[in-house]
Amino acid sequence: MEEAFNQFLVEGRLVSGKPCGHGHINRTFLVETDAGKKYIMQQINTHVFKNPKELMENVIAVTEHIRKKVDPAEQTLHFFKTKDGNYYCGDQDGQCWRCCEFVEGFCLDLPETDRDFYESALAFGRFQQQLADFPADTLHETLPNFHNTPDRYRLLKEAVRSDVCGLAKTVQGELDFIMAREEEAGTIQKLLDDGRLPLRVTHNDTKLNNVLLDAKTRKAICVLDLDTVMPGTSLMDFGDSIRFGAATAEEDARDLDKMAIDLHLFEVYTKGYLEACSSMTEDEISLLPLGAKIITLELAIRFLTDHLEGDHYFKVSYPGHNLVRAKAQLKLVKDMEAKWADMQKIVERCHKK
Repeated sequence: MEEAFNQFLVEGRLVSGKPCGHGHINRTFLVETDAGKKYIMQQINTHVFKNPKELMENVIAVTEHIRKKVDPAEQTLHFFKTKDGNYYCGDQDGQCWRCCEFVEGFCLDLPETDRDFYESALAFGRFQQQLADFPADTLHETLPNFHNTPDRYRLLKEAVRSDVCGLAKTVQGELDFIMAREEEAGTIQKLLDDGRLPLRVTHNDTKLNNVLLDAKTRKAICVLDLDTVMPGTSLMDFGDSIRFGAATAEEDARDLDKMAIDLHLFEVYTKGYLEACSSMTEDEISLLPLGAKIITLELAIRFLTDHLEGDHYFKVSYPGHNLVRAKAQLKLVKDMEAKWADMQKIVERCHKK
């Protein structure tokens, strides 16, 4: 890390570095220098992000666009160049590193109060609003077809046909549920392909722990972890926040009776998101509940596909973990369907405000 750090145009020399955060993809360190400065050094996981150049081009383009929109006093992510003029560098072991300014604050895995969830909605809504005029089609697709739901169906069908682990016959109930919703699940991608939904800059990992909160006020400072920033639809960003933050149980809950959509939290988030993002079209707003449902179904498909293929993508803690995750997400979809009219009314109510 020290070898890599010395390549960046920063103040002082490294005097300490310690692990920071608990992300599953990249390794992150808080670094201090003899000039009294703090920085974040991050080792980019090139097994997941195979083209760090394109990844950093996306990140820099988006952060510079946001910085032009906000008051200079507001804190935003700021990445440093190397002495060679790049925004990343390699070390002698072939690892890839980047460096950004340290911003004081804290993150939560789960909201402790309604206000925490509301602040995350404001943060992601502002992120969308700040980038409303950004040419999304100029961004690289760092993870191709990441939220292309019809393609996720294609991959699931391939996994069922090949059945490399001999598990397809044990998940017929889950497959029947998923296949019965295939036509509806492709709705958002079709609207996007047909140009009936605007192509947006999307974050693609809109969990609460990717929002930095002020330690004193608990207000949102900025959005973190921009590695998955790509062109897409705002509906999936909104939906993923709901899938994770407004569910009444963890995404791998074994007791399916505990899994449901909390309509109160759904309203808390919808209110904040629409307050902060005034650029959404009427079609986007009306489809917000569908965004939550489709991305939940899509993740169930991804979990089930990985289960059938031998658990090579998602980290598992025990045999069948991905199947447990898939079942929990499907139960959440089922509960959304039962509360569909209420979800639509909440969106209408928040929109009118």
